[in-house]
Amino acid sequence: MKAITANRLIDGEVVFWKGGAWIEGFGDAQLFDEAQDAEVEAAVAAGKAQPTVVIDVYSIDLTPSAGRWAPVSYRERIRALGPTNEPTHGKQAVGGEVIEALRHADGAARSTGRVDLIRRK
Repeated sequence: MKAITANRLIDGEVVFWKGGAWIEGFGDAQLFDEAQDAEVEAAVAAGKAQPTVVIDVYSIDLTPSAGRWAPVSYRERIRALGPTNEPTHGKQAVGGEVIEALRHADGAARSTGRVDLIRRK
């Protein structure tokens, strides 16, 4: 499965593609399966055609987590949850099934193979 993400230019908010529009909640994002590669490319192209609305449009890979979907990449999980400075800020403050699935997703960023970004000694 895949989803489309970008950053909204007016405020820098992480947004997700849903049926031709940008939304803030990862749980409401439009999901694409492997057979929909053409639709993913079309959605990314449509997003990139909105240079005054969003920037850095790309697709992200998803993995099953707690009966929901979560990004494979640790970076994308952080982006979907909101700022990491305090659990009561941003998108993670909303709570619910989607947030819990993101918090408990398994796996790590493919680029580094690490889950623990901050190592405590």
